[in-house]
Amino acid sequence: MSTALDAYWMPFTANRQFKQSPRLLTRAEGMHYIDDQGRQVLDGAAGLWCVNAGHNRPKIVQAIQQQAAELDYAPPFQMGHPKAFELAERLVKLLPEELTKVFYTNSGSEAVETALKMAIAYHRARGEGQRTRLIGRERGYHGVNFGGISVGGISTNRKMFGTMLGGVDHIRHTHDLARNAFSIGLPAYGAEFADDLERVIALHDASTIAAVIVEPVAGSTGVLIPPQGYLQRLREICDRHGILLIFDEVITGFGRTGSPFAAQTFGVVPDLMTVAKGLTNGCVPMGAVFARQSVHDVFMNGPEHLIEFFHGYTYSAHPLACAAALGTLDTYEEDGLLTRAAEMEGYFAEQLHSLKGEPNVIDVRNVGLVGGVELTPIAGEPAKRGFAAFLDCWNQGVLIRTTGDTIALSPPLIIARDQIDQLIGAIRTALRRL
Repeated sequence: MSTALDAYWMPFTANRQFKQSPRLLTRAEGMHYIDDQGRQVLDGAAGLWCVNAGHNRPKIVQAIQQQAAELDYAPPFQMGHPKAFELAERLVKLLPEELTKVFYTNSGSEAVETALKMAIAYHRARGEGQRTRLIGRERGYHGVNFGGISVGGISTNRKMFGTMLGGVDHIRHTHDLARNAFSIGLPAYGAEFADDLERVIALHDASTIAAVIVEPVAGSTGVLIPPQGYLQRLREICDRHGILLIFDEVITGFGRTGSPFAAQTFGVVPDLMTVAKGLTNGCVPMGAVFARQSVHDVFMNGPEHLIEFFHGYTYSAHPLACAAALGTLDTYEEDGLLTRAAEMEGYFAEQLHSLKGEPNVIDVRNVGLVGGVELTPIAGEPAKRGFAAFLDCWNQGVLIRTTGDTIALSPPLIIARDQIDQLIGAIRTALRRL
């Protein structure tokens, strides 16, 4: 092994395999990466679900450069800087009108931790301090901090790390191959899966439950699209029992489903929403929690000189992150990217679903510009077929993402039809020779 690669312990990576055959990216522009061999690689994953506007966009680059020269850091506790307030005002204009407050973090994982703490503290502040229980969903992904993996439901992310947080339960996932395989858009069956929340409520009693957290589209587990009516039914149950509903839109936020946020695509407004990734186009780490006015206002009591919510991060509202986010919003607006997935969805779905019938394909799922192709696992070797597809596409000059034995696609929103053809063509070639 080269000593040049030895020191770095890579995240979510097969380190030994990688260091025997490294895949190194050195530059990026538009829809493409350039690797260390000078090859152009089509980005079919928006980096890691985050580069929604494509790579190396001038307004974002300039905003970061100018901000670094003007104000490199500002403490976020008891202090502020103008761009943090400007960004918050611009963000709420993109949101459902009920979400009016912005709390900054540095990542999706931190945004989830913040939302969970916010939910528990909210109930305490309003005199229901016994509401401390958190409800996640099987196969859910909510980052990698302890709160996130506790409410998350992916076993590989949980099994190595002990007993998790107490007071957490899970409702069932929405995956139903028997009834919904090869659905185009939202599956027809499965709204009733939301009723599993009633089972959990009956077990614990609603008076103990603070919040339910779900991804509108479960991305990291393999692109599970919500059944028609499912999210609406979750919202109704939460309302009936006084439980906060949290949407994790770290993946779906900023245009991925054809609207600025999946809450708008699916017509369901949560009480809290977590975002990151596309907030800065992946250029500078940043996340946020969006809150309803009614949630925020519960905290605004007591003497005015006292801190209302004892939570935050050293790098909350970092000036470079705020500048990058403002440049990103400018780019989204000028290029019409927050709704472009709706324009491209039909062609993307047509090409993606053309993979039905290819070797080992057992399901294809899509909404907006996100897609999943589920493969039959190799007996006794889970994730091996998916990883082989990833490597084959890489060797063809196409970057995809795989999660287990599912290919997950989320290309930059600037993708053109011929690039969709190239992306799907590479996957087809890989499938035929696995």
